Amino acid sequence: MSQINVMFSSRPKLISEVLINLIERQPDMKVAGEIIDPIELIIALRETLADVVIIAPYKANGYPRICKLLLKEYPLLIILILTQESQSLYIFQSGVKRVHIVKPSEQIILNAIRNRKGIDPSMGTGTLKNA
Repeated sequence: MSQINVMFSSRPKLISEVLINLIERQPDMKVAGEIIDPIELIIALRETLADVVIIAPYKANGYPRICKLLLKEYPLLIILILTQESQSLYIFQSGVKRVHIVKPSEQIILNAIRNRKGIDPSMGTGTLKNA
């Protein structure tokens, strides 16, 4: 079984540590790296070949430009954006309308990483909304 490579871009460090700890406990996932500045992700992804990028915290009003840039260059990438205070999760994928989940649980986040075709709303807790 191949591992899912997850790259992080987050501030403050506490959020990053919690998410990294969550990923490191998963036998099918591996932390590919951590970048503080989302703009540096474009360069880092070339070196790590990450499957998933988690950006936190972020004001996800509209369609963040970083998502558009990353998905253009890496169309198979899944981007998860946790908003401030982790009250919402946005999932971005090429060719898929973004998905908005209110109050995501750890299980919802893990399901979003594992499911290459989008999140299964029947798994975990949280409110699924198309945005």
